[in-house]
Amino acid sequence: MVRPHPERRPRSARLLAGLAVGAVLLAGCGAPDAPTPRFSGDFTEFPLSAGAQLIAPPEEPPPATETSACAAHASLRPGTPSLGGTLGDIRARGTVVVAVDQNTNLFSFRDPTTGALTGFGVDLAREVARDLLGDPTKVEFRPLGTDDGAEMLAHRDADMVVRPAALPCEAPQGLAFSTVYLEASRRLVVRHGSGISEPADLARRRVCTHHDPASVSALSRIAPKATILAVPDWDDCLMALQQRQVDAIAGAAVLAGLVAQDPNLEIVGPETDSAEYAIGVAPGNDDLVRFVNGTLERLRTDGTWTVLYDRWLSSLGPAPGPPVPQYQD
Repeated sequence: MVRPHPERRPRSARLLAGLAVGAVLLAGCGAPDAPTPRFSGDFTEFPLSAGAQLIAPPEEPPPATETSACAAHASLRPGTPSLGGTLGDIRARGTVVVAVDQNTNLFSFRDPTTGALTGFGVDLAREVARDLLGDPTKVEFRPLGTDDGAEMLAHRDADMVVRPAALPCEAPQGLAFSTVYLEASRRLVVRHGSGISEPADLARRRVCTHHDPASVSALSRIAPKATILAVPDWDDCLMALQQRQVDAIAGAAVLAGLVAQDPNLEIVGPETDSAEYAIGVAPGNDDLVRFVNGTLERLRTDGTWTVLYDRWLSSLGPAPGPPVPQYQD
């Protein structure tokens, strides 16, 4: 009896099966997979922002003083606008060119919805344009870096500088100033429940402030035992506090914009000495200085200053009234 031959698979099927087995063998003999990279650290320590500087407290802190020794800042008295000079150049151009910091919330920042520059300082610049050119929108804003803007003024890249940096006791070279348009008490921003309520609580803690001389000097004076983190941008202070790299932020008018960005923060501390803010102009442009001071005088007397304060800085407290101008002539 002849047994039937078992059914054979087609040659093509047998060939495909062989190729599959070969592929598996080749894969097994190939180069091994790259090892999973190893990471060191647990990512609990964030790097400090670019340009940040840590300033250790002195071994023997100087005697504490309650107020700043700065003399009142005086400027030129408002005068009759000239037809030529800097004012004539601006009128011929048709716009006022103003250098501003563009990321300080509530002072000069871009509205996240419209992208337009807005804030207390921006509104001041627009009021100058209103008086000089008859239209508050005729302002060309140019970004200001981390310096004081003196180089931009020297190269005629801007007519004015409006920045949220307090005036130092000694006016920096390369800048002339308007009368003081804002005076605010230096206080602290901390996290809710931090246990910090006054400068005395900052001993052996790390505190952030702007790297401008006036801010660093004031913090060294009111908290001589604190370690200072000096940064080129106030938003760097906000990030450092949120990442728990510092225990507090020390400042003045800019604190309103910081707490507005984070509901977990609050302004605390008694009012220490005051920070003063003025508009910067290139030296020698006396006609522009006098004109700007005329606009600031109008804002003080017609109520516009209080309107702007209530719009942008009310979290600092009720409007204290505009600072009384000091004139040198």
